Amino acid sequence: MGDQKMRRELINGLNEHLSGIKELIWKSLEARKFAYCPYSKFRVGAALLTHDGTVFTGCNVENACFCLGVCAERTAISKAVSEGYREFKAIAIASDMCEHFVSPCGGCRQFMREFGANWDVYLSKPDGSYVEMTVEELLPASFGPEDLKMKKVNIRNEF
Repeated sequence: MGDQKMRRELINGLNEHLSGIKELIWKSLEARKFAYCPYSKFRVGAALLTHDGTVFTGCNVENACFCLGVCAERTAISKAVSEGYREFKAIAIASDMCEHFVSPCGGCRQFMREFGANWDVYLSKPDGSYVEMTVEELLPASFGPEDLKMKKVNIRNEF
């Protein structure tokens, strides 16, 4: 009897976890609808989950001066940071690509890494299917804030 109860609790917990992932992916798919991408026509949405359950969404915003565009992941993270959040549980990323899971660009990978290497990243497709990774898996051997605190050689500043 005890084993059945434990199995039921485990299954219920797993179902809740999967339901939470699906909801986060759905929110990223919804955020994608707001993308401003008149040049690339490549819509991206992101939904960022904080540890207290708050979700921040973002979309890509392009600019005629291409280098000034902002990715969906950075939009969502910046919104969260502007509200005082610094630690994140997960981010889901969505695009219109049907045959491939969308993956964050290198700049977004480094931007996510600023807030830790061990949080979940869900790369999704429009049908809601996804691949789960961590920031560390997306950006192995990365450089983060803790590296700035490491011991360095003393150099004379000539400027």
